[in-house]
Amino acid sequence: MAFLKRSRRSKSGSVYESWAIVESVRTAKGPRHRTIAMLGKGPEFDPEERVGWEDVAGQLSGETGRQRDLFADAEPPLWAQVDLKRVRVERLRRFGDVLLALTLWRRLRLDEFFAGVMPEGREGVPWSLVACVHALARFCEPSSDLAVAESFYPQTALGDLLGIGPEEIYDNRLYRGLDAMLPRRRELFSHLRTVYGELFGATFDILLYDITSTYFEGQAEANPKAARGYSRDSRPDCSQLCIGLVVTPEQLPLAYEVFAGNRADVTTVEDIFDLMETTYGRARRVWVMDRGMISEENLAVLRERGASYVVGTPRTMLKRCERELLMGSWEEVQPGVEVKEVTLDGERERFVLCRSRQRVEKDRAIVDRAVSGLEAGLAALQRQILAGRERSRERAERRVGRLLERYSRAARLFTVSITETGSGLRMTYGRKRAVEDWVALQNGCYLLRTNVTDLAPSELWRTYIGLTEAEAAFRELKSPLGLRPVYHQKEGRSEAHVFVAFLALCMRRALALWMESCGLGTAPQKLLEEFRRIHSLDVVLTAKEQTKVRLRVVGTPDESTRILLQRLGLKLPNRPKIIENVVATFALPNR
Repeated sequence: MAFLKRSRRSKSGSVYESWAIVESVRTAKGPRHRTIAMLGKGPEFDPEERVGWEDVAGQLSGETGRQRDLFADAEPPLWAQVDLKRVRVERLRRFGDVLLALTLWRRLRLDEFFAGVMPEGREGVPWSLVACVHALARFCEPSSDLAVAESFYPQTALGDLLGIGPEEIYDNRLYRGLDAMLPRRRELFSHLRTVYGELFGATFDILLYDITSTYFEGQAEANPKAARGYSRDSRPDCSQLCIGLVVTPEQLPLAYEVFAGNRADVTTVEDIFDLMETTYGRARRVWVMDRGMISEENLAVLRERGASYVVGTPRTMLKRCERELLMGSWEEVQPGVEVKEVTLDGERERFVLCRSRQRVEKDRAIVDRAVSGLEAGLAALQRQILAGRERSRERAERRVGRLLERYSRAARLFTVSITETGSGLRMTYGRKRAVEDWVALQNGCYLLRTNVTDLAPSELWRTYIGLTEAEAAFRELKSPLGLRPVYHQKEGRSEAHVFVAFLALCMRRALALWMESCGLGTAPQKLLEEFRRIHSLDVVLTAKEQTKVRLRVVGTPDESTRILLQRLGLKLPNRPKIIENVVATFALPNR
């Protein structure tokens, strides 16, 4: 419940009085008052920050004009007699996070892009604004289209900022907006390249490609791309889609493609090459991919198209580097990471052997855990056989097979034998010590393959390690931006869902780089949570002769949030906007 609270304080011999809208909240220490908005003026009020709603509109549209002073002669104060006992607060709305999202939308010039490719027609709300609502909702609070229409949009200040009332944003309009957006996907990729170059100086000489999956809730029988395959979400029981994402070394999302859920990673590479060449033309780029994407056919296609590559190799190729693993002459590229170039017989390409001490410990822990689990399972089965509780050889071998599958990292380290005797079954197992020594030697090591001739081994390693940026982009897509699961059952709608999540990812990465340039770190989620505490509200005053005055205000943020706003160059309206007013009840003060 919100109510009006008066406060006084003294400074330099003067007494300052202010009024605030506060609400009562429960805390661990009991009920406390939290300030929603300051209605009075104190000595700390900075004249340089006196802005109104029209100034925020100019800020969002990129217009910068002379800032008007709240106390300038051109805008004399208005006075009215108000009954303080009848002051009330209405329309409490989230303001800070949607203002930030809308600023990013226009900073990336996505408003211009969608307005250009989706011109206004006979629709009640332009499709370009519907696209904006989709992306901003996904960025601020991922949810279903129905929840956006019924909950998110009415509870935010987007209606004030976009000029679209909550009654005009409903589920069917949002669904049809998805259908209108999707055909503009490839045009967006070209737009992003231009904007990234202008805002961040991105060059696109190096492109990182990786693939992930997202699963469906429901059968998705109307979607031909929904299929079961290798699930990166540990949901093999669900149909899924595969998504290939291309990012720059700065984690800027550049393009994506949606594939059938049962598509093998290695078969998607040529489609991505075609997408990039169709969108940006053929150019000599360096492609960075993990070993799961690579086949000899894919590398041949890359060479045929004049592209360069830095790729991972299957772990089996490390066997050809056994002698190099035992020798010295490593170059330390960063603490705990060593590289060296090696030559493999019969190969024309360059190979870089890499070793990470941190990864050595991780691989050793994974193998040790698998060895312990497999050994315990085999010992339990052996005891059951000796006790005569397991007499079927076929069933015992199936149990061994399941154990080897469950603990696959340790499977090649053991030999298992089950034989039949006159009194029943006999089981023996043991460790392969020679294989254990080799596994211990290759822990933490991986081999890179490239046709790039002008980069040193250390630079090739740094180029390849950029794949972690693509993996970070996938993590942002799936959790904070709600890519998974997919609730849409039709092919077009599910692909539009991915499209909206991709737009939100572009905004999120742009925010991270913006924050970094302002010295605010690279944690967009934390900043969004801080801005989510800023609200707008309507203060309804009952003036003389029972007339109503409605003032739209934005709550005053705390000191830490004000610093964030200042560093980003964002201003909040702190001049009330008169929404309802009977002019006759106002009079200027005597001069």
